[in-house]
Amino acid sequence: MAKELTTQSYIDHHLTNLTCGKTPEGWSCNPYDVEQMGFWAFHVDSLFWSVFLGALFILIFKMAMPRSVSADTTPSGLQNFVEMSIEFVEDNVQSLFGSVKNKLIAPLALTVFVWILLMNLMDLIPVDFIPVLAGHLAFFFVGGPEHAWINSPESFYFKVVPTTDPNITLGMALAVFVLTIYYSIRVKGLKAFVAELTLHPFGKYLIPVNFILEMVNFIAKPISLGLRLFGNLYAGEMIFILIALMLFFSSIPIGTLGFGLHLVWALFHILIVALQAFIFMALTIAYLAMAHETEEH
Repeated sequence: MAKELTTQSYIDHHLTNLTCGKTPEGWSCNPYDVEQMGFWAFHVDSLFWSVFLGALFILIFKMAMPRSVSADTTPSGLQNFVEMSIEFVEDNVQSLFGSVKNKLIAPLALTVFVWILLMNLMDLIPVDFIPVLAGHLAFFFVGGPEHAWINSPESFYFKVVPTTDPNITLGMALAVFVLTIYYSIRVKGLKAFVAELTLHPFGKYLIPVNFILEMVNFIAKPISLGLRLFGNLYAGEMIFILIALMLFFSSIPIGTLGFGLHLVWALFHILIVALQAFIFMALTIAYLAMAHETEEH
């Protein structure tokens, strides 16, 4: 029997991931088994949407490529959009890298920008549309005695905005962090990289202090990179959920106000989702540019 829907349960439902993992009894997606899963627990919804939107990004850019190019060929609207995106990213890379040549940076920055933008845009879809649809499909195809925890569509958890999951944002930030270390060692050499972490800012007589200060600054970069994206999108999603509460759990006048607020916040949120994608891309380029600097500071 389904539980009575309250404001608290409504919020909890929209903020809970579909988690599958290994328990002592075997693999399970039962939300009541999450505490037993330990390390081997996966947010299936976040992973699904991340991969799906990544594939969509590849498909869109593949479709935009003309099969043949001639003087009489008129670019399509999609091709113009893709070319504008590429030029926009190339301008940002050029402004930070200057004369340094690295064939990976521009494609990486383009991937980061478009992929995160697509994931952020999922926040503009009405908060109940996809989760309710997924809940009904799961209840119809999977619900039954073997999966008693799916006793109603409302008992199925399914988040659709991957960037509201810190595992996704911190995972992307970790990849940037690893690339930063790789290029720091490759371009500057291991000796120079270690010197950066141990000889600044106080010289060779305070190496332990230098190391602690530099490591705090070094590690804070990927953490802040991932948490900034997560925090802004999580807050945006939370506001959409609170506005939805005004629509479904309040009187008609308040519900009407909530509908107006939803439109206003959605328009404003378009700026946020684009800005956060740009900031993540810009900081990725900046960190990798710093890894290519060979001058002493």
